[in-house]
Amino acid sequence: MNKKHVVVSLGHDALGYTTLEQKDAVKRTARVLADLVEADCQLTITHSNGPQVSMIHKAMTELRRIYIDYTPAPMCVCSAMSQGYVGYDLQNALRGELLSRGISKSVCTILTQVTVDPYDDAFYEPSKVIGRYMSREDAETEIKKGNYVREFPGKGFRRVIAAPKPIDIVEIEAIRTLAMADQVVIACGGGGIPVIEQKHVLKGASAVIEKDAIAGRLAAELQCDQLIILTGVGQVCENYGTENQKPISTMTVLQARELLAQGQFEPGTMLPKIEAAITYLGENPRGEVLITSMDALKDALKGKNGTKITA
Repeated sequence: MNKKHVVVSLGHDALGYTTLEQKDAVKRTARVLADLVEADCQLTITHSNGPQVSMIHKAMTELRRIYIDYTPAPMCVCSAMSQGYVGYDLQNALRGELLSRGISKSVCTILTQVTVDPYDDAFYEPSKVIGRYMSREDAETEIKKGNYVREFPGKGFRRVIAAPKPIDIVEIEAIRTLAMADQVVIACGGGGIPVIEQKHVLKGASAVIEKDAIAGRLAAELQCDQLIILTGVGQVCENYGTENQKPISTMTVLQARELLAQGQFEPGTMLPKIEAAITYLGENPRGEVLITSMDALKDALKGKNGTKITA
């Protein structure tokens, strides 16, 4: 297959924050993705799920509060649910957009598990905030269960869970087979369902995986030609948010590492995207990374916007 193989990582803007917002957002996203298919790219797509998995977790927790016989859903199950319903909306929107352009192509979602290390430091220092605001009493109940919570003054308490590093993508061979058959594949949604391997059994972990981290891992595993990370800004910037802000058009991995050492990239936003680029290019130095927004993507592909990172 001589097509350009591209892994696209979609951020929150591509999906919205509620079920209704998502229905509308994926139509716009589908147009952007269909443009890439028309440009003769084979797409493997991954996406965020922060608002979606948080909504599911809150809904299942509240259901348990009202109906005592119901069992609260573990985070791994909430992650699987979010993969399913985001993939459902995204694949149908993209399929419809492609058909409207006269392109008949299969679009499928792979329910994807990702192994993590049970001894990852993240399990001892949870950082990802999820779920509803709780009272002190509810927070104490969570603590008794062995869960972590964080207080937000004036608002209440929220649960905090681990964000371990991804190790292996369990369904990678299925993803690779479909990609090589020139199918559009949606995989590793929300970072993947975090699991711990115990002999031959996979056990769900109470955690979430950073979606940018899995995007870098997925792109490296597939040895794709390009990793496109779509976010809320058109370009990566030095001194972001200050009067000395300076857009970065191109940089190498070495330059990216130097800026990382300077603390230029904010944790939870741009930092994991740069780290994903370094991971991918470290295993596929012939590839390239493009970080930009959906609105700026057309110009970025022409070199008129966005930030291109190379080995």
